[in-house]
Amino acid sequence: MVFGQVVIGPPGSRKTTYCNGMSQFLSLVGRKVAVINLDPANDSLPNECAVNIEDLIRLSDVMMEYSLGPNGGLVYCMDYLEKNIDWLQSKLELLLKVGSFHMQLTAVHLVDVHLCSDPGKYVSALLLSLSTMLHLELPHNHGKLGVVLSVALLLVCLV
Repeated sequence: MVFGQVVIGPPGSRKTTYCNGMSQFLSLVGRKVAVINLDPANDSLPNECAVNIEDLIRLSDVMMEYSLGPNGGLVYCMDYLEKNIDWLQSKLELLLKVGSFHMQLTAVHLVDVHLCSDPGKYVSALLLSLSTMLHLELPHNHGKLGVVLSVALLLVCLV
């Protein structure tokens, strides 16, 4: 059985830090761990990823080639990944070494701390998190850092 966390949140919400810490912790307790980076804008990863979207497409290249801003570039990158989903499936197949992609996943939605101090912003963050949970159709864990959905890192714990 393969277990994993889909870690989401806005830029600067410490998704990379969370994944790095969780990866170290799981390794220390004897679990096999693979970090999968699905954020084409993340170019400063602290350690090697088992699968990195930057091997397929980079946000900086898209922005320069098509004269797009960061938001348009991210939309283009996600569209490109969708059109080349076989690339991701083949990478995951090699990584998981199993016949099927049966995984138990949960989403970790990081929420910025400053949103927890104001009741209106807090409710807004909860509603965004609920909306994200419904769209992803995954069990959801609410963290204290991050709010806006941005595809980030997928942390997979191989058992």
